[in-house]
Amino acid sequence: MQFVLASASPARLAVLRAAGVDPIVRVSGVDEDAVAERLDDPSPEQLVLALARAKAEAVAAEIAAEHPDAVVVGCDSMLSFGGDVLGKPGTAEVARERWHQMAGGTGELLTGHAVLRLDGGTATKETAATETTVVRFASPTEHELDAYLATGEPLAVAGGFTIDGLGGWFVAGIDGDPSTVIGISLPLTRRLLGEVGVSVVDLWRPGG
Repeated sequence: MQFVLASASPARLAVLRAAGVDPIVRVSGVDEDAVAERLDDPSPEQLVLALARAKAEAVAAEIAAEHPDAVVVGCDSMLSFGGDVLGKPGTAEVARERWHQMAGGTGELLTGHAVLRLDGGTATKETAATETTVVRFASPTEHELDAYLATGEPLAVAGGFTIDGLGGWFVAGIDGDPSTVIGISLPLTRRLLGEVGVSVVDLWRPGG
């Protein structure tokens, strides 16, 4: 049984590797905007779940012949802050504006997880769920914020921050599962794998 990560995120890959799993990585190429447009006024949870499912299903279809016995895991993360759902800022200007709003405040980092099992190249089981972790933001100075934005790190991550990189300096604390904030919840992924009949310990590389 192969573990396939349907994500380009180096942070998700690092979490899995640190936890004993060396996944096969495939990027879905899913048009996230198109998926979102097909939904009728979705809640944040519904949106991240739909995106995670779309990624897992797209990758499962691509790898079925090459890896007929596999579990494919797709994830999508967004920050819910002040009633708005925030994805990747994309530009320094957007990231700066968001940080001015978030500084000293509290948000919820939501990550949707979808797990699809392939047996003999056919999808036999699928399950999905979300995990939410509360994030308490510090208040970086303008000098610190300028330096952080200049690194480019916050531009390509949900909410414009990390806890496992330079952004960790500007997070005052979290309430919940830290691996969710990085992008993939280990406890939730273990539970979802169990729901499709796979024990995570059987996926550990030799030696753990």
